[in-house]
Amino acid sequence: MSSREGGKATQQEMLQKHRQHLQRQRDGLAHRMKKLAAKQVEITKKTNAIKEKIQKRYEDMKRVLDQDLMITLTQMDIELEATEKTVEDRMEHCYHLTQELDQQLSDIGAQVTTQENEIQIAETDKKVSETMKLSDPDGIHMDEFRNEQLLSLTVNLLLFIRSQVPVTKKLFQTYAADVVLDAETAHPKLIISPEGDSATYTDTWQDVPETTSRFETTLNVLSRRGFSEGRQYWEVDVSGKTYWELGLTYPSIPRKGRVEDSWLGRGEGSWCVEYFNGDYTAWHGGVQHELPLLAGKQFDRIGVYCSFPAGLVCFLGADTATPLHCFCAGTFADSLLQAVCPGHDNEGTNWKSLKVCDASRSAPVL
Repeated sequence: MSSREGGKATQQEMLQKHRQHLQRQRDGLAHRMKKLAAKQVEITKKTNAIKEKIQKRYEDMKRVLDQDLMITLTQMDIELEATEKTVEDRMEHCYHLTQELDQQLSDIGAQVTTQENEIQIAETDKKVSETMKLSDPDGIHMDEFRNEQLLSLTVNLLLFIRSQVPVTKKLFQTYAADVVLDAETAHPKLIISPEGDSATYTDTWQDVPETTSRFETTLNVLSRRGFSEGRQYWEVDVSGKTYWELGLTYPSIPRKGRVEDSWLGRGEGSWCVEYFNGDYTAWHGGVQHELPLLAGKQFDRIGVYCSFPAGLVCFLGADTATPLHCFCAGTFADSLLQAVCPGHDNEGTNWKSLKVCDASRSAPVL
């Protein structure tokens, strides 16, 4: 065999090996896609099964409440019926005595002795007196104390139910994070409280140290500590404000340079919801998601829930656990930090602070 033929054979063998390698890679990817499709079916099936069980529990609760309502109202109807029967008996007794008096009135002209007349009058007076005493309306009572007890029990039941719903909010509260804002990252026009629980915009440029971690172009501040596992939930008081942004970001978010690069949600490494003059917008990767169904709605608190295992970031109106927007990030590439932007003064309407709340407890009902 010539050297040329040998070289050609070697080249063909290399090409064959390359084809086999690519085919194995392709087969591996095809197998992985098949496994992913099966996982998707499995997750959907499990989710639907849980949803079905939860729905059944709610139906059971409704059935229990409906049955208890029926029992309570039936018992009250029985007592009402008994009271009405007592009143009807008294009225019937009065009616019969009235007929008797009518008869006596018609017999006045008849010949009766004075003694008989006096005896009849005495008997009649006695009957009328007894009947008036027996039929006194003030002597007929419904059990008002018991009814007030029933009403009090139903009020307590309602308060308990309200304290346990929305159930998703109760679940999120178990993941409450202790968020402390890092003043070293705050834009110089932000005042961070000593406790690190509020951020306030001011027109005055603060005398603060220049650090690599400090935002220079956007009114942001980040949390001191990040997280890279598990689930976390936090809330921010946004009441009285007309402009704000808040969300989550990787530590690598730009702090200097172009303004747009530092805005929350404008890069691939941050997620946020923005509120401006009544309109809500969700941002990630520079893509805005308008939320028109929320236009005009105002919430005192905004909640942010993040599940690291699920790659999920959810925003909600924490007052009522109203969903605002959810991002399915898939797999997070780094740890996450909480981020807030209280916004500029917005023509004098936006001076109030953004305040981090204790997310483990619901806001007090006024």
